[in-house]
Amino acid sequence: MTRMTVSDGNLIVEVEGWDKLWSLKCQLVIPKNHVLRVYADSSIAENWWKGLRVAGTHVPGVIAAGTFYHHGEWVFWDMHRPERAVVIDLRDERYKKLIIEVPDPAEAVARIQPMLPKA
Repeated sequence: MTRMTVSDGNLIVEVEGWDKLWSLKCQLVIPKNHVLRVYADSSIAENWWKGLRVAGTHVPGVIAAGTFYHHGEWVFWDMHRPERAVVIDLRDERYKKLIIEVPDPAEAVARIQPMLPKA
């Protein structure tokens, strides 16, 4: 699971607990102006194929955590429960998308979205 905060002009995604080990990441720091969109989407994790796992862990139906290469783009996953999925679309970053699990997707999106620059 992850926690999202905005601080000093950055969106900070903190990877928590054992997911640090499974995903090989502790934290992602993204400038706010590189974030295109933040939205909840439980359907994104329904497909078992997440892409080519480059670093991290993938057990279909259990966990997707780490760096994946999918349709020519780098995607970071940290997901156990699809119903808690939040997707963050990025530009000018290594990752094109972050697909992460948060405790309350609706609350996270409602809290983070207004802090992002308008497109």
